[in-house]
Amino acid sequence: MKKLIQTLIQQKAKRAVLKYKPRVVAITGSVGKTSTKNAIAEVLKTKFDVRVAEENYNNEFGVPLAILGEKSPGSSVLGWLKILLKSEKHFPQVLVLEFGADHPGDIAALCQLAQPEVGVVTTITPVHIENYGSDLEKLVAEKRVLIENLLANGLAVLNGDDERVRGFAMASKAPVVTYGFNSCNVQGGDYLVGTRDDFSFDPGEVFATANFSVRSAKSSAQVVLNNALGKGLVYSSLAAIAVGEHFGLTGEEMLPALARLEPDDGRLRLLPGIKGSLIIDDSYNAAPASVSLALKVLSAFEPRENRRRIAVLGDMGELGTLSEAEHRNIGLQAANVADLLVCVGEKARGIAAGAREAGMEPTHILEMSSAEDAGRHMDTEVKQGDIILIKGSQSMRMEKVVKDLMAEPLRAGELLVRQYGKWLL
Repeated sequence: MKKLIQTLIQQKAKRAVLKYKPRVVAITGSVGKTSTKNAIAEVLKTKFDVRVAEENYNNEFGVPLAILGEKSPGSSVLGWLKILLKSEKHFPQVLVLEFGADHPGDIAALCQLAQPEVGVVTTITPVHIENYGSDLEKLVAEKRVLIENLLANGLAVLNGDDERVRGFAMASKAPVVTYGFNSCNVQGGDYLVGTRDDFSFDPGEVFATANFSVRSAKSSAQVVLNNALGKGLVYSSLAAIAVGEHFGLTGEEMLPALARLEPDDGRLRLLPGIKGSLIIDDSYNAAPASVSLALKVLSAFEPRENRRRIAVLGDMGELGTLSEAEHRNIGLQAANVADLLVCVGEKARGIAAGAREAGMEPTHILEMSSAEDAGRHMDTEVKQGDIILIKGSQSMRMEKVVKDLMAEPLRAGELLVRQYGKWLL
């Protein structure tokens, strides 16, 4: 039944694309896909009718739903039947889609559903690599398929700061634009993060700002993002500018849209915590590169007196034979950033081992078996002014730790990831 529904929903989505001929922007990469998708959609909405999936719909079921503008009915056969029988009353000018790659052949199949005019590649790290025989080059080749399938009159938008991604230019029939901070067509610069220095965090406040300049062949501007930490949302903004210029938008038209950007739920999102603490909620998922970025974000804060930088890190999944080495490497990094390190899960024991190897005081390293245990412990551990990074793979459910520590737990449904359906069980 599942296979039949998948086939039927894909056929309906493909028929809609062939009938209405929307312009398709597709984003792939190991990290940053969703924030880049949302940034591009926000920019293009200033002039076009845009459809973008509200959920993280990026696989064989999710992309057809995103194309059709529907939400998954889960296991409800009746719900799927309603989607299949529903007539399309309106179709947008532009589809902004996220293409995931869990297994070989995924990207090619998604390109057949909706051939992209514009393909955006963020960065490539060992995520889902166990499904590629723990061979990073096979994963790289899978991501490159998006660029190989672009329309000749389209555009390849590549993260020029990632050497592997920059190399995709040779595979493109379409023109290529790079974005990033190192000799790129859409060039970011003068990056500066400003954090609060009073370390008293109350709901509704601006806790940090990211300032950066951007220059391209068509425009230049200074951009300020509120409550944005790390370069992740900056890279998303640069990619959005590259796509926007392809669609004929000017810098003046795009700047207001960029100013509205904010981190997505569970992705380096700043939340006020209990006892006047501050949470860096990065609980959506975890890969080595994104954990390294999150630790750099944590290091940007310099707590005063006895206030601490606390890293609560869960297992990183689907790393195959690279798992042990990658967890150890994160521990080595965390030892240089965190005053207190809380490792959650069996694989995260490797993080603890790496931190001890780096010379971190053993009494400053805690090991917990689950997110529930970590949340209960941290509820008594946290002090006023502490900065708490919370991150781990989806399977670790690290949002449970966030919920235990957030100042407004009644708003969990609107502020945290996975606050519906089976995730609440």
